[in-house]
Amino acid sequence: MRKLVATTALALTAGLASLAAPAARADSLGVGDAAPKLEVKEFVKGEPIKALEPGSVYVVEFWATWCGPCRATIPHLTELQKKHGDVKFVGVSIWEQDPSAVKPFVKEMGEKMDYRVAMDAVPKNGDKDGDPDDGAMAKNWMKAAELQGIPTAFIVGKDLKILWIGHPAALEEPLAQVVEGKWDVEKAIADARKEKEEVAKLAKFMPKLQKAMESDEPRQILQVIDEMVKEVPAAEERLRGLKFTTLVHAGEFEKALALAKTILEGKAGENAQTLSLIAWTIVDPELKSKPDAKLIAFALEAAKKADELEKQKSAPIADTLAKAYFDSGEPAKALETQKRAINLAKGTEMEDDGSLKERLEQYQKAVEGKKKD
Repeated sequence: MRKLVATTALALTAGLASLAAPAARADSLGVGDAAPKLEVKEFVKGEPIKALEPGSVYVVEFWATWCGPCRATIPHLTELQKKHGDVKFVGVSIWEQDPSAVKPFVKEMGEKMDYRVAMDAVPKNGDKDGDPDDGAMAKNWMKAAELQGIPTAFIVGKDLKILWIGHPAALEEPLAQVVEGKWDVEKAIADARKEKEEVAKLAKFMPKLQKAMESDEPRQILQVIDEMVKEVPAAEERLRGLKFTTLVHAGEFEKALALAKTILEGKAGENAQTLSLIAWTIVDPELKSKPDAKLIAFALEAAKKADELEKQKSAPIADTLAKAYFDSGEPAKALETQKRAINLAKGTEMEDDGSLKERLEQYQKAVEGKKKD
């Protein structure tokens, strides 16, 4: 069930990453505390900021080149930066095993990553790169807040106090309230305290959940999810991405379809990456049993919408759409779309993905077979 683990990116966007964190200490960095210093090695995009200064609102977001969920939320951060021009967004790359990959990654993202981007200040170990865990930003922000999952964003207010911490996918509403001067800091502090308590309860289930995920038995995962929701009812929303993926792998297609529709309600249904992740989960070639026609039709519509939102310029989304076309019995459209996916993949990390060409050949054979018939 390799893909089940891989597609938990969908679950991570709902906040599952935070469950891996240990129970928070009383002295851990949190909402209401003074923001740590901005200590980065260099800015690789945008006008450099030497230090956080009073009078400005900042969004400090942590990401890495190897983090799939980070890539998925980058366009959303760009949209928010354009919407709130006076807010200073800084995307800080942390925990990089290969720091040399950061600049090419940012260049590849281009206009999709249109805000300030910096690299963590990692101390050197002689002539070699030091331990990325020892980076100033990783230690003083993420580790201090006892956070182990990325992407994670911090909103820093004009008084240089931390006003909000969370997943960038949930950043829009609190940021708007901060900008409009409507943010209730005391309520945010109380909510953050409650959140930490819930995370501490849910973290106890993580070893059991991890074991279930490694067992290749979807129903075991569903059982653990049910136990977690029973313990903390509020966790249902953050776990629904993982639950959807698991329902598909378990062959519970009607339940999966109903949950997918719930996930895509509201703003999530306008997010290209979320739409594509849901579609791929359904048409994943590694599924043991092919989903029913209703679920495949849903995947096709989700992939089409994702492709439109990305203006037909995303290689992974085009690859997903091609597979959805193929599973829907439209090999000619699948072939055409897969050719576009391969062209878009040139010069990116997907270019060496052999599965793209394998699927192209599969679609080509299906088209040729139809012609003979």
